[in-house]
Amino acid sequence: MSGQHTGRADLPLTELGEDQALALAPLLHHLLDGAEPLVFTSPLVRAARTANLAMAQYVAEPVSLLEEYDYGEYEGLTSTEILARDPDWDLFEGGCPGGESVLQVAARCDAFRAKVERMAAGRAIVIFTHGHLGRILTARFLNLPARAGGSLWNDTATVGIINEHRGRLVMIGWNIRAS
Repeated sequence: MSGQHTGRADLPLTELGEDQALALAPLLHHLLDGAEPLVFTSPLVRAARTANLAMAQYVAEPVSLLEEYDYGEYEGLTSTEILARDPDWDLFEGGCPGGESVLQVAARCDAFRAKVERMAAGRAIVIFTHGHLGRILTARFLNLPARAGGSLWNDTATVGIINEHRGRLVMIGWNIRAS
């Protein structure tokens, strides 16, 4: 992995990514425990391909709201390169020049959550998205500010689980990897 910020660059899934996606299939099957989920994916190739490999028996609905952060001028740069330009940069506080602000990303996440609440009440859902967007999306599902996503580290090809408990959404698993 290069460590580059590849937000809207529509890159193919690497061979390692394909292997990781295939390894997710039994984990997701186990976690769903027979539930018939609604499956959503970012339309970017790497997420859509992961969804197809990990959940081949389902059709994942592409949703543009699930695309990764638009890194603007920071697209293709590593965090080290970005911090050399702007030592105070914090993706979860401000955003990216020429790209999206954290408020814009939070608004996309909130719009997706509203879509899910309208069409999937009481259903299991599986979402295939990207690292930074996924962290903010998780924060927003938990009614936390978008910047709280900065405190949620997730590795590539891992699973986070949110469930309803006593009328509120709670995180019951995070950064779970296939064995």
